[in-house]
Amino acid sequence: MNTVVTSREAILDVSRELVKEQGWTAVNIRAVAAACGVSVGSIYNYFESKSALTAAVVESIWYDIFHFPENESPFDSFAGCVGWAFDSMRKGDEKYPGFFSLHSMSFIGEEKSGGQQLMAQAWGHIRDRLYMVLLNDKKVRRDVFDELFTPEKFVEIVFSLIISALLQRNYDCSGILGMIDRVIY
Repeated sequence: MNTVVTSREAILDVSRELVKEQGWTAVNIRAVAAACGVSVGSIYNYFESKSALTAAVVESIWYDIFHFPENESPFDSFAGCVGWAFDSMRKGDEKYPGFFSLHSMSFIGEEKSGGQQLMAQAWGHIRDRLYMVLLNDKKVRRDVFDELFTPEKFVEIVFSLIISALLQRNYDCSGILGMIDRVIY
C-alpha cells in the first residue's frame, strides 16, 4: 500500500468524489484512506482527526459549489448574482447529493463549533459578494436605501431567503427575484 499522498488537496479531491458517488456519509478516515490507496495513518498526516477531515471536506465542497467566477465578467446586477446563487445551489445539490441537509449533522460534541465556524465563513463570503454586487449595481434606484433600510440589511434579508430555500431544496428563485425587482429597481 502506498503510504504517501501527494497533497492535502488530493485527499480533499478524493473525499469530494466519495460524496458525489456515495453521499455524505461515505466520508470517514478509513473510507478516504482506502479510496486514496494509502494507510489510515497517512490521512492523519494531513488531518489530526475525523472532525478535521470532515470540516475540510465541508469547506472544500462549499467552495466548489459557491466559488464566484473569476475569469468571467463580474455580475452586472444584484438580481443576476442571486440567480447565479440559486443555480449554484441546484447544481451543487445534484453534484453532491444530500450534502446540504446532512453535512451539518456530522459536527458533534466539542468540535461542532469548528464546523459551524467554517459554514459561517463560507456564508460570510457569499454575503460579502452579494453586498459588493449590490453596491456596484448601477440599476438600483438611488432612493431605495436610507439609515434604517441599508444595503447591508437588504443583503441579510435576501441571504436569509437564499438559506431558507437551500434548506428546503427549493431552487425556484422567481419569487425572490420578483421581490428584488420591486424593491430596488
